[in-house]
Amino acid sequence: MKILNVNHTIDSVTGGGTAERTLQMSRQLISDEISCSILTMDQGVTPRALDGGKIIMIPSICKRFHIPKFLFYGIRSAVKEADIIHIMGHWTVLNALVYLVARSQKKPYVFCPAGALPVFGRSRWLKKVYNAVIGKKIVRNAEKCVAITEAEKTDFKDYGIEGKSIVVIPNAVSESGLPSNNEVGFRKQFGLKDRPFILFLGRLNLIKGPDLLLHAFCQLTEIFPEIDLVFAGPDDGMLTELKTIVSSEGVGSRVHFLGHVGGENKFQAYRSAKLLVIPSRQEAMSLVVLEAGINGTPSVFTDQCGLDELALTDSGVMVSASVEGLTQGLIDTLSNPEKIVAMKSNIRETVISKFSWNVIIRKYKNMYEALM
Repeated sequence: MKILNVNHTIDSVTGGGTAERTLQMSRQLISDEISCSILTMDQGVTPRALDGGKIIMIPSICKRFHIPKFLFYGIRSAVKEADIIHIMGHWTVLNALVYLVARSQKKPYVFCPAGALPVFGRSRWLKKVYNAVIGKKIVRNAEKCVAITEAEKTDFKDYGIEGKSIVVIPNAVSESGLPSNNEVGFRKQFGLKDRPFILFLGRLNLIKGPDLLLHAFCQLTEIFPEIDLVFAGPDDGMLTELKTIVSSEGVGSRVHFLGHVGGENKFQAYRSAKLLVIPSRQEAMSLVVLEAGINGTPSVFTDQCGLDELALTDSGVMVSASVEGLTQGLIDTLSNPEKIVAMKSNIRETVISKFSWNVIIRKYKNMYEALM
């Protein structure tokens, strides 16, 4: 069985959770002795090798809209070698080209939008045009559609897909390869003093909700004078606005912008934080909560993050996606040290038992084997 994973980017800076999911899934399939390659675009900080598999890169002529050079030969060759195609994300020209080639070669494909189906955020009119021309066809002609959570199934209804056509396969993390703890080195590298902090890790854009968290934090500064706020992530349109809020609220000494934090430093950030906070306005399922969890760091997250199961098992705190919800959730959590200690234990056990790749990869293998 040969699998071709398609994602317009596997760059850890701009690709976020879908890039990480594509890479980790591919590595796990290979470790389970299933042939796997990745078809992507040559942009950003992209891995050049996949141990045991291939990374096939298509040059890009427009990074803003992820437009590849129309090298149909490379795409046709990659699709021809595969038994099953796995298309990740939505709204990309690469996905459209792979879909057309897969249909022409009568190759089965599965489609995982990873929360991207709703028309939300920038370029809404372009997204509507994309759906009208080809987007809805990609969804409707897939052999199987993969939802990351049960809640995401509702996104498929607008595309005419429901029932057994949808398989729920959540995000996952790897238990292996975790670096040893080096909090002292991490704090020194990024100029962080020896003060407890709550952590935001992700792109600084509207959907991720960093402004909601910052406004909530500003209401907590007198209640918890010992705690700082750290933003770890690349600017995606909101950095100037966030810095303006920091200046107007007079919290410049307690709010830190680190920029992109990846690799080993990302795990040191999790371990150094008192809490991870995910204030997303919309998200299929936050991968960083699982990454933090396997490192024993508990989280406060909104009810738009697809993490209801963690809240139900006391492995995290779920709040409404609002300044008020985040403020109250942080007050309740930070005021209860015993609860934080309990969550540290619960979140790691829950992630390992339910969201490790050793467990999740079986769902993919079962789906692929059924299609074969």
